[in-house]
Amino acid sequence: MSEPRTFARRPLLAAGLLLPLAGMVAANPAAQRILAASDAVRNPPMPFTVTVTLLEFRQGKQVDSSVLSALSKAGDDGQFRTLIRIVEPVRDLNKLMLKNGNDLWFYDPSSQASIRLSPQQRLLGQASNGDVVTVNLARDYQAELRGEEDIVDGERVKRRAHFLDLKAVSTDVTYHRVELWVDAETAHPIRARFYSESDRLLKTAFYRKYAQQLGRLRPTEVVIIDGIDTGWVTVMRYSGFAARDTPDAWFQRDYLPRFKPE
Repeated sequence: MSEPRTFARRPLLAAGLLLPLAGMVAANPAAQRILAASDAVRNPPMPFTVTVTLLEFRQGKQVDSSVLSALSKAGDDGQFRTLIRIVEPVRDLNKLMLKNGNDLWFYDPSSQASIRLSPQQRLLGQASNGDVVTVNLARDYQAELRGEEDIVDGERVKRRAHFLDLKAVSTDVTYHRVELWVDAETAHPIRARFYSESDRLLKTAFYRKYAQQLGRLRPTEVVIIDGIDTGWVTVMRYSGFAARDTPDAWFQRDYLPRFKPE
């Protein structure tokens, strides 16, 4: 089977976005509550669908793009399951990616074969597979509150923010460590830095263009900047949020050959 270029990019060097909270050593319950509140800003509480547009820029010039249609639903354990269908480019139309728990699968309808994916593998530009699926960071990371800071957000507005240091509680999450700044008043995620296991900065993300979506203000754009080459930027845009209940069977690997796009 020939893998599509969107799912066959080289992996990040030890580069979203699930373990039950009860199984975590919550050394800082206040920090964990702040993290959970920021998750609730990013993730609608009901099953939903959204269109994700990825734009890759090099030195200010757009060099690539992709459009995905995503269905997300949280299970009884709070873990999100996500089914992604490629809409563009046309050569990859209707290829699928499924996240169930921490398992990630790619399915090509032309070969009717599914293969296991790594969440660290690049999807487009600086966006990895793990960045485009819905995740609860509070279930993947143990948070420590490092204090409060005044920082400039993605709209160049100064904000008072909680500064959280997040350490992975499992080896199969997308990033080993994350630094996250959360608005102290609204719990809106503002900025994040993602690190490898060797503590190398992989990329920085800004959450911006907040808009009313499914009951509250949510970020509709994430700007991701490479940790070394700041001229390499990927923009993730979210549009068409809509509540949509989806059968649980759709989030099973065995169902992928039977999935029919509407």
